[in-house]
Amino acid sequence: MLDWLDLSWPSPHLPALTVLLVTLDLVAVARALTRGHGVESTLAWILGIVAFPGVGAVAYLLVANPSIRRTRRRRRVHVERRRGEPGPAGPDLRSESPLLAAAVAATGYGATPGNRVRLLVDDEAAFQQLEAAIQGARRSVWAEYYIVRDDETGRRFLDLLTERARAGVDVRLLYDAVGSIGLDARRLAAIREAGGRVEPFLPVNPLRRRWAVHLRNHRKIVLVDGETAFTGGMNVGDEYSGRARRRGAWHFRDAHLSLAGPAVADLALVFADDWSFAAGDEPALPPAAPPGDGAMVALVPSGPDQLVNASGLVYFTGIATARRRCWLTTPYFVPDGPTVRALVASALRGVDVRVLLPARCDVALAGHAARSFYPELLQAGVRIYEYGAAMLHAKTLVVDERWAVVGSANVDMRSFRLNFELGVALDDPGVVEELALRFEGDQGNAVEISRAALAHLSVATRLGRGLARLASPIL
Repeated sequence: MLDWLDLSWPSPHLPALTVLLVTLDLVAVARALTRGHGVESTLAWILGIVAFPGVGAVAYLLVANPSIRRTRRRRRVHVERRRGEPGPAGPDLRSESPLLAAAVAATGYGATPGNRVRLLVDDEAAFQQLEAAIQGARRSVWAEYYIVRDDETGRRFLDLLTERARAGVDVRLLYDAVGSIGLDARRLAAIREAGGRVEPFLPVNPLRRRWAVHLRNHRKIVLVDGETAFTGGMNVGDEYSGRARRRGAWHFRDAHLSLAGPAVADLALVFADDWSFAAGDEPALPPAAPPGDGAMVALVPSGPDQLVNASGLVYFTGIATARRRCWLTTPYFVPDGPTVRALVASALRGVDVRVLLPARCDVALAGHAARSFYPELLQAGVRIYEYGAAMLHAKTLVVDERWAVVGSANVDMRSFRLNFELGVALDDPGVVEELALRFEGDQGNAVEISRAALAHLSVATRLGRGLARLASPIL
Protein backbone atom coordinates (compact mmCIF):
# COMPACT_ATOMS: atom_id res chain seq x y z
CA MET A 1 0.00 0.00 0.00
CA LEU A 2 2.95 2.33 0.62
CA ASP A 3 4.94 1.49 -2.49
CA TRP A 4 4.58 5.08 -3.62
CA LEU A 5 6.48 6.30 -0.53
CA ASP A 6 10.08 6.02 -1.67
CA LEU A 7 12.50 7.57 0.81
CA SER A 8 15.57 6.85 -1.27
CA TRP A 9 17.49 9.77 -2.73
CA PRO A 10 17.06 10.91 -5.35
CA SER A 11 13.35 10.01 -5.25
CA PRO A 12 11.77 8.89 -8.53
CA HIS A 13 8.83 11.14 -7.66
CA LEU A 14 11.03 14.25 -7.42
CA PRO A 15 10.53 15.35 -11.05
CA ALA A 16 6.75 15.21 -10.68
CA LEU A 17 6.95 17.22 -7.45
CA THR A 18 9.19 19.75 -9.16
CA VAL A 19 6.74 20.15 -12.02
CA LEU A 20 3.90 20.63 -9.53
CA LEU A 21 5.79 23.30 -7.56
CA VAL A 22 6.92 25.16 -10.67
CA THR A 23 3.38 25.12 -12.07
CA LEU A 24 1.96 26.40 -8.77
CA ASP A 25 4.59 29.14 -8.59
CA LEU A 26 3.96 30.20 -12.19
CA VAL A 27 0.21 30.41 -11.57
CA ALA A 28 0.76 32.54 -8.45
CA VAL A 29 3.25 34.82 -10.20
CA ALA A 30 0.86 35.25 -13.12
CA ARG A 31 -1.97 36.19 -10.76
CA ALA A 32 0.31 38.66 -8.96
CA LEU A 33 1.35 40.29 -12.24
CA THR A 34 -2.19 40.65 -13.54
CA ARG A 35 -4.00 41.84 -10.41
CA GLY A 36 -2.71 45.43 -10.81
CA HIS A 37 -2.26 46.35 -7.17
CA GLY A 38 1.02 48.21 -7.09
CA VAL A 39 4.64 47.57 -7.91
CA GLU A 40 5.82 47.29 -4.29
CA SER A 41 3.21 44.73 -3.27
CA THR A 42 3.62 42.75 -6.48
CA LEU A 43 7.41 42.60 -6.18
CA ALA A 44 7.21 41.62 -2.51
CA TRP A 45 4.92 38.71 -3.28
CA ILE A 46 6.88 37.55 -6.31
CA LEU A 47 10.03 37.55 -4.18
CA GLY A 48 8.27 35.45 -1.55
CA ILE A 49 6.92 33.02 -4.14
CA VAL A 50 10.35 32.52 -5.70
CA ALA A 51 12.19 32.32 -2.37
CA PHE A 52 9.81 29.73 -0.91
CA PRO A 53 8.67 27.44 -3.75
CA GLY A 54 5.18 26.10 -3.26
CA VAL A 55 4.77 27.61 0.20
CA GLY A 56 4.97 31.19 -1.09
CA ALA A 57 2.50 30.41 -3.87
CA VAL A 58 -0.03 28.84 -1.49
CA ALA A 59 0.33 31.79 0.90
CA TYR A 60 -0.30 34.22 -1.93
CA LEU A 61 -3.34 32.41 -3.27
CA LEU A 62 -4.86 32.05 0.20
CA VAL A 63 -3.95 35.37 1.78
CA ALA A 64 -3.09 38.02 -0.77
CA ASN A 65 -4.87 37.53 -4.06
CA PRO A 66 -8.16 39.47 -3.99
CA SER A 67 -10.57 37.72 -6.30
CA ILE A 68 -14.28 37.99 -5.76
CA ARG A 69 -17.38 38.50 -7.83
CA ARG A 70 -20.68 39.74 -6.53
CA THR A 71 -24.14 40.16 -7.90
CA ARG A 72 -24.69 43.81 -8.69
CA ARG A 73 -28.21 43.85 -10.09
CA ARG A 74 -29.53 46.02 -7.27
CA ARG A 75 -26.52 48.31 -7.50
CA ARG A 76 -26.95 48.78 -11.24
CA VAL A 77 -30.61 49.67 -10.83
CA HIS A 78 -29.69 52.05 -8.03
CA VAL A 79 -26.96 53.72 -10.08
CA GLU A 80 -29.25 54.21 -13.07
CA ARG A 81 -31.86 55.77 -10.81
CA ARG A 82 -29.25 58.12 -9.34
CA ARG A 83 -28.03 59.14 -12.77
CA GLY A 84 -31.55 60.17 -13.68
CA GLU A 85 -31.82 62.49 -10.71
CA PRO A 86 -30.76 66.14 -10.92
CA GLY A 87 -28.83 67.99 -8.30
CA PRO A 88 -26.26 66.86 -5.78
CA ALA A 89 -24.17 64.51 -7.94
CA GLY A 90 -23.89 67.02 -10.78
CA PRO A 91 -21.27 69.59 -11.80
CA ASP A 92 -21.78 71.80 -8.72
CA LEU A 93 -20.70 68.95 -6.45
CA ARG A 94 -17.56 68.38 -8.49
CA SER A 95 -16.53 72.02 -8.24
CA GLU A 96 -17.57 72.64 -4.63
CA SER A 97 -16.69 69.32 -2.97
CA PRO A 98 -14.09 67.14 -4.70
CA LEU A 99 -14.21 64.78 -1.71
CA LEU A 100 -17.90 63.96 -2.14
CA ALA A 101 -17.61 64.00 -5.93
CA ALA A 102 -14.90 61.33 -5.74
CA ALA A 103 -17.12 59.19 -3.51
CA VAL A 104 -20.05 59.48 -5.93
CA ALA A 105 -17.91 58.68 -8.98
CA ALA A 106 -16.16 55.72 -7.33
CA THR A 107 -19.23 54.04 -5.83
CA GLY A 108 -22.26 55.01 -7.89
CA TYR A 109 -24.11 56.13 -4.78
CA GLY A 110 -25.42 59.66 -4.92
CA ALA A 111 -24.69 62.44 -2.46
CA THR A 112 -27.93 62.93 -0.53
CA PRO A 113 -28.77 66.27 1.12
CA GLY A 114 -30.73 66.87 4.29
CA ASN A 115 -29.38 64.15 6.63
CA ARG A 116 -29.27 64.45 10.40
CA VAL A 117 -25.81 63.30 11.43
CA ARG A 118 -24.68 62.90 15.01
CA LEU A 119 -21.08 62.20 15.94
CA LEU A 120 -20.73 59.50 18.62
CA VAL A 121 -17.33 59.60 20.31
CA ASP A 122 -18.21 58.70 23.90
CA ASP A 123 -18.18 54.90 24.00
CA GLU A 124 -20.82 54.43 26.71
CA ALA A 125 -23.19 57.01 25.22
CA ALA A 126 -22.77 55.49 21.77
CA PHE A 127 -23.76 52.02 22.92
CA GLN A 128 -26.61 53.34 25.05
CA GLN A 129 -28.03 55.07 21.99
CA LEU A 130 -27.51 51.97 19.84
CA GLU A 131 -29.14 49.64 22.34
CA ALA A 132 -32.07 52.02 22.87
CA ALA A 133 -32.67 52.15 19.12
CA ILE A 134 -32.67 48.35 18.87
CA GLN A 135 -35.00 47.99 21.85
CA GLY A 136 -37.41 50.45 20.21
CA ALA A 137 -37.43 48.71 16.81
CA ARG A 138 -40.91 48.02 15.48
CA ARG A 139 -40.27 46.55 12.03
CA SER A 140 -36.64 45.65 11.40
CA VAL A 141 -33.12 45.48 12.82
CA TRP A 142 -30.37 44.77 10.29
CA ALA A 143 -26.88 44.49 11.75
CA GLU A 144 -23.52 43.87 10.08
CA TYR A 145 -20.23 43.70 11.99
CA TYR A 146 -16.64 42.61 11.63
CA ILE A 147 -16.27 41.78 15.33
CA VAL A 148 -18.93 40.71 17.81
CA ARG A 149 -17.13 39.60 20.96
CA ASP A 150 -18.21 36.81 23.27
CA ASP A 151 -18.12 39.16 26.26
CA GLU A 152 -20.67 41.14 28.26
CA THR A 153 -21.25 43.68 25.49
CA GLY A 154 -21.46 41.06 22.74
CA ARG A 155 -23.81 38.81 24.70
CA ARG A 156 -26.09 41.73 25.55
CA PHE A 157 -26.18 42.74 21.89
CA LEU A 158 -27.14 39.24 20.74
CA ASP A 159 -29.77 38.95 23.49
CA LEU A 160 -31.33 42.23 22.35
CA LEU A 161 -31.57 40.87 18.81
CA THR A 162 -33.18 37.69 20.13
CA GLU A 163 -35.74 39.68 22.11
CA ARG A 164 -36.67 41.78 19.06
CA ALA A 165 -36.95 38.67 16.88
CA ARG A 166 -39.37 37.15 19.38
CA ALA A 167 -41.44 40.33 19.12
CA GLY A 168 -41.85 39.73 15.38
CA VAL A 169 -39.24 42.23 14.20
CA ASP A 170 -37.30 41.34 11.05
CA VAL A 171 -33.89 40.68 12.61
CA ARG A 172 -30.87 39.95 10.41
CA LEU A 173 -27.29 39.64 11.66
CA LEU A 174 -24.38 39.41 9.24
CA TYR A 175 -21.03 38.81 10.93
CA ASP A 176 -17.56 38.28 9.55
CA ALA A 177 -16.60 34.63 9.93
CA VAL A 178 -13.00 35.42 10.94
CA GLY A 179 -13.41 38.63 12.92
CA SER A 180 -16.25 37.12 15.00
CA ILE A 181 -14.83 33.61 15.21
CA GLY A 182 -15.47 33.33 18.95
CA LEU A 183 -19.23 33.99 18.83
CA ASP A 184 -21.44 32.00 21.18
CA ALA A 185 -23.17 29.44 18.95
CA ARG A 186 -26.00 29.04 21.46
CA ARG A 187 -26.91 32.70 21.28
CA LEU A 188 -26.82 32.64 17.49
CA ALA A 189 -29.13 29.61 17.61
CA ALA A 190 -31.44 31.53 19.96
CA ILE A 191 -31.79 34.33 17.41
CA ARG A 192 -32.70 31.81 14.71
CA GLU A 193 -35.15 30.01 16.98
CA ALA A 194 -36.83 33.34 17.75
CA GLY A 195 -37.39 33.91 14.02
CA GLY A 196 -34.32 35.99 13.21
CA ARG A 197 -31.70 35.36 10.52
CA VAL A 198 -27.97 34.95 11.13
CA GLU A 199 -25.35 34.55 8.39
CA PRO A 200 -21.54 34.45 8.38
CA PHE A 201 -19.66 36.43 5.73
CA LEU A 202 -17.16 34.36 3.72
CA PRO A 203 -16.56 31.41 6.07
CA VAL A 204 -13.12 29.79 5.80
CA ASN A 205 -14.42 26.56 4.37
CA PRO A 206 -12.95 25.20 1.11
CA LEU A 207 -16.02 23.00 0.67
CA ARG A 208 -18.24 26.05 0.20
CA ARG A 209 -18.68 27.72 -3.15
CA ARG A 210 -17.64 31.08 -1.69
CA TRP A 211 -14.90 31.19 0.90
CA ALA A 212 -11.76 33.18 1.65
CA VAL A 213 -9.12 33.71 4.30
CA HIS A 214 -7.98 37.17 3.36
CA LEU A 215 -11.12 38.97 2.15
CA ARG A 216 -12.85 40.17 5.29
CA ASN A 217 -15.97 42.25 5.89
CA HIS A 218 -14.75 45.13 8.06
CA ARG A 219 -18.01 47.10 7.89
CA LYS A 220 -20.08 48.16 10.89
CA ILE A 221 -23.77 48.84 10.20
CA VAL A 222 -26.96 48.82 12.23
CA LEU A 223 -30.26 49.83 10.58
CA VAL A 224 -33.41 50.20 12.65
CA ASP A 225 -36.81 50.31 10.93
CA GLY A 226 -35.14 51.67 7.81
CA GLU A 227 -35.13 55.08 9.50
CA THR A 228 -32.11 55.24 11.79
CA ALA A 229 -28.61 53.97 11.08
CA PHE A 230 -25.32 53.60 12.90
CA THR A 231 -21.95 53.17 11.23
CA GLY A 232 -18.30 54.00 11.79
CA GLY A 233 -15.39 52.32 13.53
CA MET A 234 -16.93 50.66 16.60
CA ASN A 235 -17.31 46.90 16.74
CA VAL A 236 -19.32 45.12 19.45
CA GLY A 237 -17.19 44.34 22.48
CA ASP A 238 -16.24 45.52 25.95
CA GLU A 239 -13.21 47.44 24.62
CA TYR A 240 -15.59 49.54 22.47
CA SER A 241 -18.57 49.98 24.80
CA GLY A 242 -16.78 51.44 27.83
CA ARG A 243 -17.07 48.32 29.99
CA ALA A 244 -13.35 47.54 29.64
CA ARG A 245 -12.47 51.13 30.53
CA ARG A 246 -14.65 51.05 33.65
CA ARG A 247 -12.78 48.04 34.99
CA GLY A 248 -9.40 49.59 34.21
CA ALA A 249 -8.59 47.38 31.23
CA TRP A 250 -7.06 48.48 27.93
CA HIS A 251 -9.81 50.01 25.81
CA PHE A 252 -10.36 51.58 22.39
CA ARG A 253 -11.01 55.23 21.59
CA ASP A 254 -13.22 55.30 18.53
CA ALA A 255 -15.63 57.34 16.42
CA HIS A 256 -19.08 56.40 15.17
CA LEU A 257 -22.07 58.12 13.54
CA SER A 258 -25.82 57.96 13.84
CA LEU A 259 -27.78 59.00 10.78
CA ALA A 260 -31.36 59.75 9.85
CA GLY A 261 -32.56 60.94 6.48
CA PRO A 262 -32.27 59.83 2.85
CA ALA A 263 -28.74 58.38 3.31
CA VAL A 264 -30.24 55.60 5.44
CA ALA A 265 -31.79 54.06 2.32
CA ASP A 266 -28.33 53.95 0.75
CA LEU A 267 -26.96 52.23 3.84
CA ALA A 268 -29.79 49.72 3.59
CA LEU A 269 -28.72 49.00 0.03
CA VAL A 270 -25.14 48.35 1.17
CA PHE A 271 -26.44 45.91 3.76
CA ALA A 272 -28.82 44.27 1.29
CA ASP A 273 -25.95 43.84 -1.18
CA ASP A 274 -23.83 42.10 1.47
CA TRP A 275 -26.74 40.03 2.75
CA SER A 276 -27.63 38.84 -0.74
CA PHE A 277 -24.01 37.80 -1.30
CA ALA A 278 -23.81 35.86 1.98
CA ALA A 279 -27.33 34.46 2.29
CA GLY A 280 -28.65 34.30 -1.27
CA ASP A 281 -31.94 36.13 -0.72
CA GLU A 282 -32.64 39.84 -1.09
CA PRO A 283 -34.38 41.73 1.73
CA ALA A 284 -36.96 44.34 0.75
CA LEU A 285 -35.44 47.82 0.84
CA PRO A 286 -37.07 50.59 2.89
CA PRO A 287 -38.22 53.74 1.07
CA ALA A 288 -35.89 56.71 1.14
CA ALA A 289 -36.80 59.41 3.64
CA PRO A 290 -37.36 62.91 2.27
CA PRO A 291 -34.47 65.32 2.84
CA GLY A 292 -34.70 67.71 5.74
CA ASP A 293 -32.25 70.18 7.17
CA GLY A 294 -28.78 68.80 7.61
CA ALA A 295 -25.69 67.33 6.05
CA MET A 296 -24.88 66.31 2.52
CA VAL A 297 -23.77 62.67 2.74
CA ALA A 298 -22.10 60.31 0.28
CA LEU A 299 -21.45 56.71 1.27
CA VAL A 300 -18.07 55.14 0.57
CA PRO A 301 -18.47 51.36 0.39
CA SER A 302 -15.27 49.75 -0.86
CA GLY A 303 -13.79 46.31 -1.31
CA PRO A 304 -11.81 43.88 -3.44
CA ASP A 305 -14.71 43.68 -5.87
CA GLN A 306 -13.91 47.22 -7.08
CA LEU A 307 -11.49 47.92 -9.90
CA VAL A 308 -10.46 51.16 -8.14
CA ASN A 309 -10.80 51.06 -4.36
CA ALA A 310 -13.23 53.79 -3.29
CA SER A 311 -11.81 54.25 0.23
CA GLY A 312 -8.28 54.77 -1.08
CA LEU A 313 -9.51 57.14 -3.77
CA VAL A 314 -11.58 59.25 -1.36
CA TYR A 315 -8.77 59.56 1.17
CA PHE A 316 -6.33 60.50 -1.59
CA THR A 317 -8.75 63.11 -2.94
CA GLY A 318 -9.41 64.64 0.47
CA ILE A 319 -5.71 64.91 1.28
CA ALA A 320 -4.68 66.15 -2.18
CA THR A 321 -7.40 68.82 -2.48
CA ALA A 322 -7.19 70.25 1.05
CA ARG A 323 -6.56 74.00 1.05
CA ARG A 324 -6.09 74.89 4.70
CA ARG A 325 -6.05 71.79 6.88
CA CYS A 326 -6.02 68.01 6.60
CA TRP A 327 -6.20 66.16 9.92
CA LEU A 328 -6.05 62.39 9.75
CA THR A 329 -6.74 59.92 12.56
CA THR A 330 -6.12 56.20 12.00
CA PRO A 331 -5.10 53.25 14.18
CA TYR A 332 -3.13 51.42 11.49
CA PHE A 333 -1.00 53.60 9.24
CA VAL A 334 0.65 51.61 6.46
CA PRO A 335 -0.07 53.92 3.51
CA ASP A 336 0.46 53.13 -0.13
CA GLY A 337 2.66 55.31 -2.33
CA PRO A 338 -0.10 57.64 -3.60
CA THR A 339 -1.29 58.40 -0.06
CA VAL A 340 2.24 59.20 1.12
CA ARG A 341 2.80 61.48 -1.85
CA ALA A 342 -0.53 63.24 -1.27
CA LEU A 343 0.39 63.93 2.38
CA VAL A 344 3.83 65.18 1.41
CA ALA A 345 2.54 67.35 -1.45
CA SER A 346 -0.17 68.96 0.69
CA ALA A 347 2.29 69.74 3.47
CA LEU A 348 4.72 71.25 0.96
CA ARG A 349 1.87 73.41 -0.39
CA GLY A 350 1.47 74.90 3.07
CA VAL A 351 -1.60 72.91 4.14
CA ASP A 352 -1.77 72.14 7.88
CA VAL A 353 -1.33 68.36 7.66
CA ARG A 354 -1.49 66.39 10.90
CA VAL A 355 -1.59 62.64 11.52
CA LEU A 356 -2.78 61.19 14.84
CA LEU A 357 -1.81 57.58 15.58
CA PRO A 358 -1.79 55.27 18.62
CA ALA A 359 1.37 55.26 20.72
CA ARG A 360 0.71 51.62 21.55
CA CYS A 361 -0.75 49.73 18.61
CA ASP A 362 -2.55 46.47 19.32
CA VAL A 363 -0.95 45.04 16.16
CA ALA A 364 2.75 45.47 16.95
CA LEU A 365 4.05 44.88 13.43
CA ALA A 366 1.68 47.52 12.03
CA GLY A 367 2.86 49.99 14.67
CA HIS A 368 6.50 49.48 13.75
CA ALA A 369 5.70 49.73 10.04
CA ALA A 370 3.84 53.01 10.62
CA ARG A 371 6.87 54.58 12.26
CA SER A 372 9.01 53.73 9.25
CA PHE A 373 7.09 56.40 7.32
CA TYR A 374 7.79 59.18 9.83
CA PRO A 375 11.08 60.57 8.42
CA GLU A 376 9.82 61.45 4.95
CA LEU A 377 6.55 62.87 6.30
CA LEU A 378 8.22 64.98 8.97
CA GLN A 379 10.76 66.30 6.50
CA ALA A 380 7.91 67.58 4.30
CA GLY A 381 6.26 69.36 7.24
CA VAL A 382 3.60 66.81 8.24
CA ARG A 383 3.01 66.91 12.01
CA ILE A 384 2.68 63.49 13.65
CA TYR A 385 1.22 62.76 17.09
CA GLU A 386 1.05 59.54 19.10
CA TYR A 387 -1.90 59.16 21.46
CA GLY A 388 -1.25 56.98 24.48
CA ALA A 389 -4.27 57.14 26.82
CA ALA A 390 -6.01 54.27 25.00
CA MET A 391 -5.81 52.27 21.80
CA LEU A 392 -6.77 54.92 19.25
CA HIS A 393 -9.17 53.14 16.88
CA ALA A 394 -10.99 56.05 15.21
CA LYS A 395 -10.77 56.42 11.43
CA THR A 396 -11.50 60.03 10.55
CA LEU A 397 -10.36 62.66 8.08
CA VAL A 398 -11.05 66.39 8.49
CA VAL A 399 -10.61 68.54 5.38
CA ASP A 400 -10.78 72.33 5.72
CA GLU A 401 -13.92 73.54 7.52
CA ARG A 402 -16.66 71.66 5.64
CA TRP A 403 -15.70 68.11 4.75
CA ALA A 404 -14.93 64.94 6.65
CA VAL A 405 -14.85 61.17 6.41
CA VAL A 406 -15.81 58.83 9.26
CA GLY A 407 -15.81 55.11 8.71
CA SER A 408 -14.24 51.69 9.08
CA ALA A 409 -11.29 51.98 6.67
CA ASN A 410 -7.78 52.31 8.06
CA VAL A 411 -5.08 54.06 6.07
CA ASP A 412 -3.37 50.80 5.22
CA MET A 413 -3.11 48.47 2.29
CA ARG A 414 -5.49 45.91 3.76
CA SER A 415 -8.32 48.44 3.97
CA PHE A 416 -7.44 49.87 0.55
CA ARG A 417 -7.23 46.47 -1.17
CA LEU A 418 -8.57 43.45 0.70
CA ASN A 419 -11.27 44.39 3.20
CA PHE A 420 -14.86 45.34 2.56
CA GLU A 421 -15.08 48.77 4.19
CA LEU A 422 -17.67 51.50 4.64
CA GLY A 423 -17.19 55.22 5.18
CA VAL A 424 -19.39 58.28 5.29
CA ALA A 425 -18.14 61.35 3.44
CA LEU A 426 -20.04 64.42 4.55
CA ASP A 427 -20.37 68.13 4.00
CA ASP A 428 -21.43 69.52 7.37
CA PRO A 429 -19.54 72.37 9.08
CA GLY A 430 -21.06 71.46 12.46
CA VAL A 431 -19.92 67.83 12.47
CA VAL A 432 -16.55 68.84 11.00
CA GLU A 433 -16.02 71.33 13.82
CA GLU A 434 -16.86 68.61 16.38
CA LEU A 435 -14.30 66.31 14.78
CA ALA A 436 -11.72 69.09 14.72
CA LEU A 437 -12.26 69.90 18.40
CA ARG A 438 -11.93 66.24 19.27
CA PHE A 439 -8.74 66.00 17.25
CA GLU A 440 -7.29 68.98 19.09
CA GLY A 441 -8.30 67.47 22.43
CA ASP A 442 -6.63 64.16 21.59
CA GLN A 443 -3.62 66.03 20.26
CA GLY A 444 -3.33 67.71 23.66
CA ASN A 445 -3.05 64.23 25.22
CA ALA A 446 -0.54 63.00 22.67
CA VAL A 447 3.19 63.31 22.11
CA GLU A 448 4.33 65.12 18.98
CA ILE A 449 7.08 63.28 17.12
CA SER A 450 10.05 65.42 16.12
CA ARG A 451 12.81 64.92 13.59
CA ALA A 452 15.32 65.41 16.41
CA ALA A 453 13.86 62.46 18.31
CA LEU A 454 14.18 60.24 15.25
CA ALA A 455 17.84 61.22 14.90
CA HIS A 456 18.61 59.59 18.26
CA LEU A 457 17.00 56.23 17.51
CA SER A 458 19.20 53.19 17.99
CA VAL A 459 20.41 51.17 15.04
CA ALA A 460 18.36 48.20 16.24
CA THR A 461 15.18 50.30 16.29
CA ARG A 462 15.83 51.62 12.79
CA LEU A 463 16.47 48.10 11.52
CA GLY A 464 13.29 46.82 13.16
CA ARG A 465 11.18 49.53 11.57
CA GLY A 466 12.83 48.94 8.22
CA LEU A 467 12.05 45.21 8.41
CA ALA A 468 8.46 45.95 9.40
CA ARG A 469 8.13 48.26 6.41
CA LEU A 470 9.23 45.44 4.11
CA ALA A 471 6.07 43.64 5.17
CA SER A 472 3.87 46.71 4.64
CA PRO A 473 2.69 45.76 1.13
CA ILE A 474 1.17 42.55 2.49
CA LEU A 475 -0.01 43.66 5.97
